Amino acid sequence: MMESIRTVFTPSNVSFMMEGLKLALLISVGVVILSIIFGTVLGLLRNYEKKVFGKLAGAYIELFRNTPLLLWMLSCSFLIPGSTITLKGSFALFLYTSAVVAEIVRGGLNSIPKGQFEAAHSQGFSFMQSLWYIVLPQAFKKIVPSLLSQVITTIKDTSFLAGLGIMEFTRSGQVILGKVTKTQEVFMIYAFLALVYFIICFTLSAVVRSWHKRNAQNA
Repeated sequence: MMESIRTVFTPSNVSFMMEGLKLALLISVGVVILSIIFGTVLGLLRNYEKKVFGKLAGAYIELFRNTPLLLWMLSCSFLIPGSTITLKGSFALFLYTSAVVAEIVRGGLNSIPKGQFEAAHSQGFSFMQSLWYIVLPQAFKKIVPSLLSQVITTIKDTSFLAGLGIMEFTRSGQVILGKVTKTQEVFMIYAFLALVYFIICFTLSAVVRSWHKRNAQNA
């Protein structure tokens, strides 16, 4: 047992997998930030623009939410010219996550009473000013737990990038698998990957629960 541990968890192997984890987290942070921005735009368009752009936003959201993420990653890897496979895969994850975030934002917007717009208009606010200063801040306060949950999902979704050969955390573990020969060593690697994902996601889940509990007490 100890011999297998020493064989699997050598300093070079652990360092290699941690580099993969670093890449996965960097991709997750970038995707989440961009998805919140683009997803908010999509949610606003679908909720308040009922003509061409609103319909296009709705079609985009439904298309990505009802098709597999891996399919889009593979499509982007083959159809997008130039660039690196890491950027192509990350772009596909961004497109997919934006659609999910858009629906989260739209749910937050729909939870705000329409009387907020009327009150803002009576104070001389334009529609855009009402959105920016009054409606959006309230909506985002309500959807923080859902957004944090999506962050957790996005971190786990980076594992799909392994299918493109991108050296994120899961893929780095697969590379180490090629160096071992014993069944228990294979189990150790998978257990290590699962444990690290669990620690990260469970910690974020605890933050979500804490936020929700604190807001419920203050309500």
